[in-house]
Amino acid sequence: MWIDTHCHLDAHEFGDESLEVARRAGEGGVSMIVIPAVERGNFDVVAQLAAKSPNASYALGIHPIYVPQATDEDLVALRAAVERALDDPRFVAIGEIGLDFFIPMLCEPAMRAKQERFFREQLRIARDFGLPVLTHVRRSQDQVLKHLRQVTPPGGIAHAFNGSFQQAEAYIKLGFHLGFGGAMTFTRALQIRRLAAELPLAALVLETDAPDISPSWIHPGRNSPEQLPAIGAALAELRRMNEAALRQAAWNNSLAAIPRLEALLVS
Repeated sequence: MWIDTHCHLDAHEFGDESLEVARRAGEGGVSMIVIPAVERGNFDVVAQLAAKSPNASYALGIHPIYVPQATDEDLVALRAAVERALDDPRFVAIGEIGLDFFIPMLCEPAMRAKQERFFREQLRIARDFGLPVLTHVRRSQDQVLKHLRQVTPPGGIAHAFNGSFQQAEAYIKLGFHLGFGGAMTFTRALQIRRLAAELPLAALVLETDAPDISPSWIHPGRNSPEQLPAIGAALAELRRMNEAALRQAAWNNSLAAIPRLEALLVS
């Protein structure tokens, strides 16, 4: 069985199909889907969606793209929401959080500073409650690593990893796993495919980032957690290994990256 460690199942692209998509994914072998929040306004949405889907769990956080409109009150609300959610077995991590230095507006000096401040505060929340983080990293690998070294949470996942081998090693030393999904299914994505093929197997987890980052066979269509088994098969092929062995390794790695998943999956 497979674990999708990053899927925005609440996204508007799914309309009212989210529960049905999760059900079909489960029938196709996806035992668990982790749904990260992106802003204070969808904290309750992801929690409620996970409560209604037997194969779903959720994370809470403020995505860097939503930082411009976020306030310090949102950080206070996040800490309070996390404290309340600790009693919910379907709450598993802090995310999606991080730094985005790709979108021009987010690269302005004041906004870069605000992003970094929000990232650090959310890392502190993760550290204080002993939770892993799901990080958004776009043109910001070294800056994200700097903050992770200074405010160290208990591991997590570098979502949609697209850094260097040296940066990958730095994440691994910090106890992080590296997320791979649809991007590695494109033959032209030489660096990502090389990373997926050559990085230590114990460091890798699978994700869809649905509805985004569609694999090559459905691009540019809407991605879905239903695609995860085929994405996993693509990774097995890249690594020239048995698919069942890859599936078991990815399962073990996901539980190591997000320990609270284990109670859900063995119950």
